[in-house]
Amino acid sequence: MSVGFDQPLYILPFDHRGSFQTKMFGWKGTLTPEQTEEIAKAKQVIYDGFKAALAAGVAKQKAGILVDEQFGAAILRDAAKNGYSTSCPAEKSGQDEFDFEYGEDFGKHIDLFNPTFCKVLVRYNPDGEKALNQRQAARLKRLSDYLHGSKRLFMFELLVPPEPAQLDKVKGDKKKYDLELRPQLMVKSIEEMQDQGVEADVWKIEGLDKREDCEKIVAVARRKGRDKVGCIILGRGEDDKKVREWLATAAHVPGFIGFAVGRTTFWDPLVDWRAGKLTREAAVAEVARRYREWVDIFEKAKSS
Repeated sequence: MSVGFDQPLYILPFDHRGSFQTKMFGWKGTLTPEQTEEIAKAKQVIYDGFKAALAAGVAKQKAGILVDEQFGAAILRDAAKNGYSTSCPAEKSGQDEFDFEYGEDFGKHIDLFNPTFCKVLVRYNPDGEKALNQRQAARLKRLSDYLHGSKRLFMFELLVPPEPAQLDKVKGDKKKYDLELRPQLMVKSIEEMQDQGVEADVWKIEGLDKREDCEKIVAVARRKGRDKVGCIILGRGEDDKKVREWLATAAHVPGFIGFAVGRTTFWDPLVDWRAGKLTREAAVAEVARRYREWVDIFEKAKSS
């Protein structure tokens, strides 16, 4: 089986759309061209932070951005021109059920921007509603087949939200769910996806507290000849301390090739810049500093 990507991959993701529009800017509904332009300018600050981190020593061949076409088309073009690794989302933003952002035209949009990775964010719980899971898997298989048929890479961000019965088991304690139930459910989700023909080259995994859970994820991602498949850990918008722990835990496990930490990197600097508390230059520098810090933590843990 020729799926997989196992090189180091340090991604700065800022493909947030719905949450960016409503939480950062407080805007609901359809955006005006001016509003779209304002969000695009904010994303340019993040991108400039990424470029500053590379200028300060982060290895270009290990670095990458994940940004959307809606607000980041100019960024995607510039990144491709500069030879940076790019990832672009294929899913409609903020939906509980995976569907294509551009419907039947999904392939045209992928071809147009030709990203290094096509990324999906999927909420999938193996104990969830069967019909929902089957619908999602069918669409995802279609995408998987399209990408591998056109020699492209597939990045799969798996979120496993708790079912009510699962939360009851841990008396409503989400942290306990994350620690005790979610790791096994993630393993089962990956297995089910693979069995239905959904072949990710890189699995983007919610932070795990225990090394053995990271090892189990790699084992399922790489089962049955998928030995080049990589895993990256995501930040989930958590605080610095938690992200540091997750990065260090994952970095020790062969098969975890990197990370994708977005909001923890850019959210505060952007909010402060928009509020006039930081200059644009200072916001760019802070995004660069944080991103470099994640790289340093991951590489240090990897080499120890």
